[in-house]
Amino acid sequence: MTIRPPRSGGPTGRKPQAGKSSASKFRGGKAQADGRARTGPRTSARDAAERAARNRGEDAGTRDPWGAQAAAAPAPARPPKPRREAAAPRDAAAGKPGGRPPAKRSAAPSPALASAPAPGPTRREQRAAASATLASGVQTLTVEPDEAGMRIDRFLNARFPLLPFTRVQTIVRKGELRVDGKRAKPNDRLEPGMSVRVPPLRLDQPTERPRSAAREQDDAAFIRSLILYEDADMMILNKPFGLAVQGGSGTVRHVDGLLDALTGPDGQKPRLVHRLDKDTAGCLIIAKTRLAAATLAKSFRSRAARKIYWALTAGVPRVRQGRVSTYLAKEEPTDADARMRVAKHGDEGASHALTYYAMVDQAAQKLSWLSFKPVTGRTHQLRAHAAHIGHPIVGDPKYFSVENWELPGGIQNRLHLLARRIVIPHPRTGKPVDVSAPLPPHMAQSWNLLGFDAARYDPIVEAPEA
Repeated sequence: MTIRPPRSGGPTGRKPQAGKSSASKFRGGKAQADGRARTGPRTSARDAAERAARNRGEDAGTRDPWGAQAAAAPAPARPPKPRREAAAPRDAAAGKPGGRPPAKRSAAPSPALASAPAPGPTRREQRAAASATLASGVQTLTVEPDEAGMRIDRFLNARFPLLPFTRVQTIVRKGELRVDGKRAKPNDRLEPGMSVRVPPLRLDQPTERPRSAAREQDDAAFIRSLILYEDADMMILNKPFGLAVQGGSGTVRHVDGLLDALTGPDGQKPRLVHRLDKDTAGCLIIAKTRLAAATLAKSFRSRAARKIYWALTAGVPRVRQGRVSTYLAKEEPTDADARMRVAKHGDEGASHALTYYAMVDQAAQKLSWLSFKPVTGRTHQLRAHAAHIGHPIVGDPKYFSVENWELPGGIQNRLHLLARRIVIPHPRTGKPVDVSAPLPPHMAQSWNLLGFDAARYDPIVEAPEA
């Protein structure tokens, strides 16, 4: 019996449809409808092209001469249209029993699928979101470039205005706040890109105190009455005796709060650059922009700013001009306004403090007019150093401890310390800004009583700068 060979259409006897390649019938080694595996040539031109492309490290799909993409996009520079994920390249052995599985290819993402980055939130939106989510849980903040050089406590105070400053110092002291995964101190400085981990906190909802327009105008007028120098970037105030620079426990009226009345239409509020004690009068620098604040703060850290203080002290020093170099540490580390003590190098919390002093005038052997030039800027540095050399400042409730000493008649029992003069590079031009503050009323009264001339030459200008 003679067996006739099957027709060219395949085992089913069907002829190939016009316009279709015979190679397409063997793609992926799929079985036919009757369950039998398709047969045919082990390789085709398409298989060879795909394997050659894989050996060269290319994507065969981008060099597909048979696909519709090649006809629709003849220009090679045009990226291919996004398509659904294709099956693995066909291998002749894949369709045979016991054959090797097809090699896996990692398809590179198409440029057309990459979405453009969404615009980030504004600084005001970031602060609002941070304040709203502060009580919900732990969050991580990223230091922005214009926040470079800020102290950690100032950074948190700026990001979370509703958080009391004393609470900020508490969480930093307890180690609940981490910077790049490490514990930090309140006076540590931040750099752009650092991550600050903020623990979950509960904020006390502030009671809304309506501020009338008249009160805003009064606060603005009061602040403007204190201005000694002003331009578009900064201003220098003559802070009066008894006015706190920042708020605290039981402190309602302070310079930082009064500056709210000078907030501009763009939402920019003047910012504090440094601090003075509540009972210290004199020059206080205020920045009008964040950039000016960062630049002025760097001037203080680099000791490019020069400060001169005047004080009325008890007794007359034997050395008319001298240098005081000690280490200072808080007697109560948990108290933000604790008394400073002279410590030893290596003691916990001890920082080096350096001050130059010069005697300008004296009243017999009872009182001295001393001029100070601090090189460092430690808490209560001048008050602690004056007490350390045996000549505490008159009216100092923390450091004055001279036995059997009576306050001369006509002199008020108030701290006689004045931030007399400051010279600092301008944040934009770099040229020095030199401003002097007048004596506050209680010190002017003492100067008149003792016969001191405020226009007298101050020998502290000849003291070293470091």
